Amino acid sequence: MPTRSRKRTSPSAPPDPRRHSKAVTEGVERAAGRAMLYAVGFRPEDFGRPQVGVASTWSMVTPCNMHIDGLAREAAAGVDAAGGKAVIFNTITISDGISMGTEGMKYSLVSREVIADSIETVAGCEGFDGLVAIGGCDKNMPGCLIAMARLNRPAVFVYGGTILPGRHRGRPVDIVSVFEAVGAHARGDIDARELDAIERCAIPGPGSCGGMYTANTMASAIEALGMSLTNSGAQTAVSAAKRRDCRRAGRAVLRLLRRGIAPRDILTREAFLNAIAMVTALGGSTNAVLHLLAMADAVGARLELDDFTRVGRRVPVLADLKPSGRHAMADLVRIGGTAPLMKTLVEEGLMDGDCLTVTGRTLRENLAKVRPYPAGQAIVRPLSHPIKPTGHLVILRGNLAPEGAVAKISGHEGVRFRGRARVFESEESALAAILDGRIVKGDVIVIRYEGPRGGPGMREMLSPTSAVMGRGLGGDVALVTDGRFSGGSHGFVVGHVCPEAFEGGPIALVRDGDPIRIDAERRRIELAVPAAELARRRKAWRRPKPRYRRGVLAKYARLVRPASEGAVTDAEASRHERPTRGQL
Repeated sequence: MPTRSRKRTSPSAPPDPRRHSKAVTEGVERAAGRAMLYAVGFRPEDFGRPQVGVASTWSMVTPCNMHIDGLAREAAAGVDAAGGKAVIFNTITISDGISMGTEGMKYSLVSREVIADSIETVAGCEGFDGLVAIGGCDKNMPGCLIAMARLNRPAVFVYGGTILPGRHRGRPVDIVSVFEAVGAHARGDIDARELDAIERCAIPGPGSCGGMYTANTMASAIEALGMSLTNSGAQTAVSAAKRRDCRRAGRAVLRLLRRGIAPRDILTREAFLNAIAMVTALGGSTNAVLHLLAMADAVGARLELDDFTRVGRRVPVLADLKPSGRHAMADLVRIGGTAPLMKTLVEEGLMDGDCLTVTGRTLRENLAKVRPYPAGQAIVRPLSHPIKPTGHLVILRGNLAPEGAVAKISGHEGVRFRGRARVFESEESALAAILDGRIVKGDVIVIRYEGPRGGPGMREMLSPTSAVMGRGLGGDVALVTDGRFSGGSHGFVVGHVCPEAFEGGPIALVRDGDPIRIDAERRRIELAVPAAELARRRKAWRRPKPRYRRGVLAKYARLVRPASEGAVTDAEASRHERPTRGQL
């Protein structure tokens, strides 16, 4: 693939900021279209302005997004004040926290594709010249970025912001506290009244889950990619800073339109490596692997599983954030957010500061005036004293995952685990065994047929991992799955096992009692069963019937590519192709 200049040079002719909207607003033959737009608030002078779609993921489905309608109006005001004409439209969101552990969670990863498809559909149909997209929950963010990459029209992403922690008995609590309290209740450590008290106070208002879970991980990654304004990924949901961020984003899109800077000028391979470095330093979610691969695929940037290993060898874990650490995202916001950390990584050569961003300037230029964290803070460590000297996202390979698997090794779990398999054909059956006390020290919980096609939808295993922690087994058992994990999961967990069971991957051949060896230092995951025995099992294996034959889950299962390729639904032939500028 040819390399591209990281700094964009000025085009020979000024770009037309109304390139797309003219097709729906100019000429006698477009009179009917203009009549429709008058009805939604256009004035005559608005037809001469660039149209900017403001994609809002507002919904009362989840607290992550319940405030985004107000943020969308702020972004629209910024667009209008800068000389554009904003048009707000909606896309969907779902709630992982509510659907977790149920059949409904199978729609979660699918929603990323629906969000991307819907934004592309509206922007393409309506002729928007640019986009502001505002996302609050896990799948909103990569969904918005995938759409921006496909459309390749000037665009800025705005994170809806993190939630403030709840308080219980003087201690901060969040959604993961509730999941772990379920395990503690099963163990008998807390009673029903205590569990009820925790669930009532854990979510005090709007905003995304408050640790370095998937939402905050992806917001930080997108900022490092250059697709958000500085510190957009580290602001609380209900704050003056977040409202200013939205207005500034609206203005920024107009600058991009006038300069002709589009997402494909920003979303280079180097930018994606920057995002991996940021996720690593923050100790972010395993879902970042899945989503960054998908976003890179949408833009045609070369990115692969082994890039996470390459970056992890040189970038340490520095942030002491939940779930593995002690602090909430709101604590990081109070000391300056993500920008001081990003500046350190750029200055030390761990991120590429020459990458272009949505400000029209480079990452290094954006961070030039950022101050360091205050002295004495204990949330982000210096490079000289890391939490973990190498990355926590470990790509494992071996006869159990020949095409790769993703482990989250924070340092608390150790780096090796040996145990015997306890095999479950679904998340529900595994959770029941954990809560009933049937899982004991030395077990490797194997949950299969939860992959992108087999689930379908690759559910997150937060309920089982939280139950393990709640029962006090976090250091005594491991969990291996072809599904995935919530950003709130911690412990010795390995997900995204490829090939998945539904495709006949080796995980489909595991039996109760089989020895499994996991070595994070050697990056290996092995099923200690003779090859001849595995061959006999493979000969006897039969693919199960699809769980869904019609509807969105069936469609997804037919189209989805493996987790090692981001579990995307675009055609295989499109991989690494680069559409021309502005191509739809």
